[in-house]
Amino acid sequence: MKVMIRETAKGIEAYVPKKDLEEMVVEQEKPGLWGGWAKLANGWVFAMPAFDTPPQLPVTVEARKISDEE
Repeated sequence: MKVMIRETAKGIEAYVPKKDLEEMVVEQEKPGLWGGWAKLANGWVFAMPAFDTPPQLPVTVEARKISDEE
């Protein structure tokens, strides 16, 4: 699923265009977000891609949804 990640004044935010969903990242497996899971404020959890060098934000990535605890 395509997910746009951007930095805001509140923190890291994820936007899922397919669902028109905009939520803050509230928890992440690894510092720096990449290569682990990221949990959004609505309970959705995404497996984030790994990068050798973290990309410059904003960036659109292909992430796999692994949970939706809504």
